[in-house]
Amino acid sequence: MKKNKAFTERELDRIIEMAWEDRTPFEAILFQFELPEKEVIKLMRANLKRSSFNRWRKRVNSGVSQKHLKKRSPEISRFKCSRQKAISGNKISKR
Repeated sequence: MKKNKAFTERELDRIIEMAWEDRTPFEAILFQFELPEKEVIKLMRANLKRSSFNRWRKRVNSGVSQKHLKKRSPEISRFKCSRQKAISGNKISKR
């Protein structure tokens, strides 16, 4: 985890976007931003409206979400959609 470092607005937006995406596992957020699942949850709680946070948590815990690699189908072997641009050397991939 990034100790004593606040995320930029752009990084924060990207983390929230990745957390909302069902096919992006927490391990991808950890890899890209050094932010473990518990910290992602804290970040989401602090930056979303209560109803949005509750809806997100319900989705993540519902079994529909594939946010945990261990719960995924073995056929899914990537972090991102095949149509998404390749992650470059940048820390932020979509912008």
